[in-house]
Amino acid sequence: MVCVLTHDPKFDIPLLKLALRSNAAYIGAMGSRRTHEDRLDRLRAEGLTEIELAKLHSPIGLDLGARTPEETAISIAAEIVAHRWGGSAVPLRSSLGPIHPGAAR
Repeated sequence: MVCVLTHDPKFDIPLLKLALRSNAAYIGAMGSRRTHEDRLDRLRAEGLTEIELAKLHSPIGLDLGARTPEETAISIAAEIVAHRWGGSAVPLRSSLGPIHPGAAR
């Protein structure tokens, strides 16, 4: 798992280039949508393919309405957990079916 949180292309691009060419199970980067588009352009200029770029989760995190750094960290952790286990990140009250699929009844 790789999470890039620097907001600085001189660090982000080399780190993401390595990560996107690795077998990391999750690769995320913090930033706005505009930053994400700029980041993709820079990574393309570095020779990354669209298949490699598709592995990037950015902007990182789920929309929890986070306002503090701690809340932002929770939103990032929640996205990682959902990705790891194939969760939908839909509120449980809005979903149908078992809460814990495959769990013994």
